[in-house]
Amino acid sequence: MKCLRRLQEAWKAKFIQTKDDVSADSSAEFPDRVSLMEVRLQAQEDEITLLKSSLADALRRIRLHDQLLPILKQQLIAVSPGAARVLNQVCCSDGCISSRKLSSSSGVDTIRHSAPRVRRNSEKLGNPERQRKRLDKKAASSANLLTRSPSLENRAKDLVASAGSPGSRRGTYSQGQSIKMFIRGRPITMYIPSNIQNYEDLKMEPPSERLELDWVYGYRGRDCRANLYFLPSGEAVYFIACVVVLYHINNRTQRHYRKHTDCVRCLTLHPDKVRVASGQTAGVDKDGKPLQPCVHIWDSTTLVTLQQIGLGTFQRGVASVAFSIADSGAFLCVIDDSNEHMLSVWDCNKGTKHAEVKSTNEAVFAVDFNPSDSTNIITCGKSHVYFWTLNTGQFTKKQGIFGKYKKPKFIQCFVFSLTGDVLTGDSEGNILTWGKSAADVKTLGKGAKETFQIMRQTRAHEGSVFTLCTLQGGGLLSGGGKDRKIIRWSADLAPERECEIPEKYGAVRTIADVDGEELLVGTTRNAVLRGTFSDGFVAIVQGHVDEMWGLATHPSQNIFLTCGHDRQVCLWNTEEHKLDWCITLEEYGLCAGFCPNGSVVSVGLSTGRWMVLDLLTREVVSESTDGNEQLSVMRYSPDGSFLAVGSHDNFIYIYNVTESGRRYTRFGKCNGHSSFITHLDWSKDGKYIMSNSGDYEILYWDIAAGCKLLRNRFESKDREWASYTCVLGFHVMGVWLEGSDGTDINALCRSHSERVVAVADDFCKVHLFQYPCPKPKAPSHKYDGHGSHVTNVCFTHSDSHLLSMGGKDTCILQWRVMGGGSGDSRERLGSVSASSTSTNSPEPATS
Repeated sequence: MKCLRRLQEAWKAKFIQTKDDVSADSSAEFPDRVSLMEVRLQAQEDEITLLKSSLADALRRIRLHDQLLPILKQQLIAVSPGAARVLNQVCCSDGCISSRKLSSSSGVDTIRHSAPRVRRNSEKLGNPERQRKRLDKKAASSANLLTRSPSLENRAKDLVASAGSPGSRRGTYSQGQSIKMFIRGRPITMYIPSNIQNYEDLKMEPPSERLELDWVYGYRGRDCRANLYFLPSGEAVYFIACVVVLYHINNRTQRHYRKHTDCVRCLTLHPDKVRVASGQTAGVDKDGKPLQPCVHIWDSTTLVTLQQIGLGTFQRGVASVAFSIADSGAFLCVIDDSNEHMLSVWDCNKGTKHAEVKSTNEAVFAVDFNPSDSTNIITCGKSHVYFWTLNTGQFTKKQGIFGKYKKPKFIQCFVFSLTGDVLTGDSEGNILTWGKSAADVKTLGKGAKETFQIMRQTRAHEGSVFTLCTLQGGGLLSGGGKDRKIIRWSADLAPERECEIPEKYGAVRTIADVDGEELLVGTTRNAVLRGTFSDGFVAIVQGHVDEMWGLATHPSQNIFLTCGHDRQVCLWNTEEHKLDWCITLEEYGLCAGFCPNGSVVSVGLSTGRWMVLDLLTREVVSESTDGNEQLSVMRYSPDGSFLAVGSHDNFIYIYNVTESGRRYTRFGKCNGHSSFITHLDWSKDGKYIMSNSGDYEILYWDIAAGCKLLRNRFESKDREWASYTCVLGFHVMGVWLEGSDGTDINALCRSHSERVVAVADDFCKVHLFQYPCPKPKAPSHKYDGHGSHVTNVCFTHSDSHLLSMGGKDTCILQWRVMGGGSGDSRERLGSVSASSTSTNSPEPATS
């Protein structure tokens, strides 16, 4: 640094001269060159000193190696005498060769001795032993110029001192056998545990356990329309993430259609009430390549895909779909998510495109066929209603005329009445009745054509009319936004009955008729309600409404807790597949952890505040604040005596826990990470912590010794961990794909049996690996279902199920763990034998 400062000062002195001081500059030129030469000379002297110190350090290491070589040879003879004989032969041959080289080189030196030789400044004459001693002294005096690894030298000295009996195998791993993995060019050293005999011979194979989708929590109502239908089988069909769910409302069972490769965006039911069409968004794969959107037509009884429509045709995604009715569902009309919102009609049996036209640059919310004429199609959206006529593969368009009525900002939905009129619901809270009117020749002149105009305006709701649903007999149901009301109308639009759904469920998004009396209601807060006007409505499906990150499973019961950006903390029951309770916080939660006694759970928030909730009363029994940045992990020690709080301020805060998890006092703070804390785990004895950070550090802490950072990570290689959620570590190194950037894996969780590890990645996938998984490119089972980055995974207390949580898709998937056997992970570490030829095991499409 001193040399750099001198160079900077010299160059600065040279170039700050002004043009007016030419004479002064010429007179100062010679001293300036002299100063530059002095700086260069000093820099060269520093380099020479460093080179000498490096050479001395190399000689020291050679001497250390010479001391270790006889010990290693003795141990090798004790273990394998045959290998020792080969080693002796190699050493003898090397000795003969070196002696020949020495004699020949000495002859050459004798011949050349008489010739004059130019001596470099760095060459010194004298005794080589004296020269070595001089270099050793120089190295000692300039030790501050080198960055050394004291642990390496100490380990080698300890190895020499404790070599012990000839039969000891400890010398095989001299200086700590380790391997390195690289993330974004940064090397991460992993120390190999002592019970691994030969790391290179380890064979990785997929686990015998597999996952089967058991339950899907949630419903996508916040930003989708007309996505809830009732089937004659007694099932409600709806979607969330990449899964279309068929939920039997009486038996409380689920089936799942899982052929979509990205988020499902729209849904419609065939006139036969059996076939279903569902469209998806485009999305991208793990390499950033776009995945093509399409529409699947499938059988709701067998879950078999009957037709795939429009693969490679639609842009960005499929916004809306509808079957024709007049011809028994022979055609399907589709609106895509391109800028022009292309309207296309497809032959359902052949899968071929019948016609296509640009719709509008404005948002389109709905499309449908006229139930009595399949050549007439209607679309609605932002400030428009279009009436389309299809004739010989060509579309003609007529725009609905608002005339004397106020033009609403959005036309949210529409249905056809029994008389053939079109009824629309808009953002002004009105139901508009549309009809044809004769051509106005007087105003528009000769050649004027018939138009579609508003025949009647009916005030329905305060705020938007989000959905309209026709009933048998000509009645109508409407669902409101701001007023959250469901109103039943007669055929002539006279209000008959109304009810209001609870505020906690949000506004009415869509309505499905069950039997003329009972209704299913989808809401904007991702809930599905069931009920009647007389008895009211109860939730049969609930979910989060914003991105989720916090997930924790109970240590002894089949329940789990989630929290997210919607500020909700939810407790779920895995056996009954329902929400036990939900509370709303002032800030959003990002992490959670159950106390080992199971009576309380701690939740970390976005502001550095954390609270402890009683599971029975839902009351806050304790709360504290650590820093002013978001918290990322809450983890109790195995015996529940400590709580570790990982924060984005780079610290881990340790608390003493007393009174069965109801009293917390600060014990210490782990200070040493250079980036925010991402994951941490306790050792089985509750004395140590392993932690990861945002810059890919792996650090170890001695909590019992006062939150002391363990500088020598080699000493922790054999430590056993009560849980394993750290994404960086020797035992999970194989879960990382080649070329990963460090954020590709959001979370992982080892099973309690220590047989498998589940991984949540950034590409909407859940992986199941064998545990331990210490070699790169390890094979795994891979499972689809999420439509967003998977933020967290966690096994239940008995390892019977795995829970995975999507981020933006607000979806929780509950997987049943199938298969598996007995055996300890430590036994498999050294005896993994079967090789695998596949890196992934595709999940069957049906559950």
